[in-house]
Amino acid sequence: MDATVPRVSVIVPCYNQGEFLDEAVGSVLAQTFEDFEIVIADDGSTDEATRAILAESRRPKTRIVRAEHHGLAAARNLAIAQSNGLYLCALDADDRLDPSFLAKTVAVLDRDPSVTFVSAWLRTFGDEAWDWTPASCDLPALLSECTVLTASLVRREAVLAIGGYDTAMPVQGDEDWDLWLTLVERGYRGIILPEVLFQYRRRAGSMSAVAWYGPGHMPLAQYRVAKHEASYRSHLLDVLLRQDVETVALLRRNDELERHLTTFLEPGVAARRQELADLRARMSADATDRIQKLESAARAAYAEVDALRASKSWRVTAPGRKAYEWWLRLRGGA
Repeated sequence: MDATVPRVSVIVPCYNQGEFLDEAVGSVLAQTFEDFEIVIADDGSTDEATRAILAESRRPKTRIVRAEHHGLAAARNLAIAQSNGLYLCALDADDRLDPSFLAKTVAVLDRDPSVTFVSAWLRTFGDEAWDWTPASCDLPALLSECTVLTASLVRREAVLAIGGYDTAMPVQGDEDWDLWLTLVERGYRGIILPEVLFQYRRRAGSMSAVAWYGPGHMPLAQYRVAKHEASYRSHLLDVLLRQDVETVALLRRNDELERHLTTFLEPGVAARRQELADLRARMSADATDRIQKLESAARAAYAEVDALRASKSWRVTAPGRKAYEWWLRLRGGA
């Protein structure tokens, strides 16, 4: 292999995400493994701030390729076509790699030719803080959910062999899930390193929020099942059992939250409301201070209720139930 060709190409699609780009690229430049290039694919950004950042970018080992806006999958494919590395890492413009990410994932691919891609655990930052620790990335697991990082290190030859990222998906988001699922269907194998090596930004309006919880969820699910129908039929029982386990866990957590709300928080709120009403009914000067304290306590109680209803577990319950009902309908028609 040409000594001038980098071992790793980090491809970074960017569409109007200039405000985060320095953090993403900076996390690559901070890697302990240094044999890499960075290829930023500007997917026709229209945001003036992003365009200015890209125009002024002078980062080491980094170059920018540009195209009209065709979506995330096309931007990744463009960056792959314009890169040279033996291994690929698809880093989204708003996420970050831990400093040892490349060193640890490259070591696995160098050591074991039977492994095609290497994933790891992640820690969220931004609007939410939690760890994601999937255990398996075999075919039944991937048919149930995407258990592999978008930025997992993967052999270029394998990605090219399956045609890259699917640009025909009905909604953006889940292109990476489809890639890993297709690779494993074709006989390629991946592993998950059981340590946090990736930082995943959670923010309102992100593509993942639309794909997981928003209007994009069902079109993407229907497209995925139709495209991989043979695999779903072959592993239907495994998928249903995994969905049952996930749904039961979500419903149990939802029940715990509901009981906490109805047993502790809502009765407390109701009692404070009644006390406020009683005090107002016999309003006097000496009651003013008490009313203010009760109003403050009531606001705190309302905030706790709102925080619980906005929690990750609470939010995922609704799509979890919908997905579960959908799987039952699928099983009934299989």
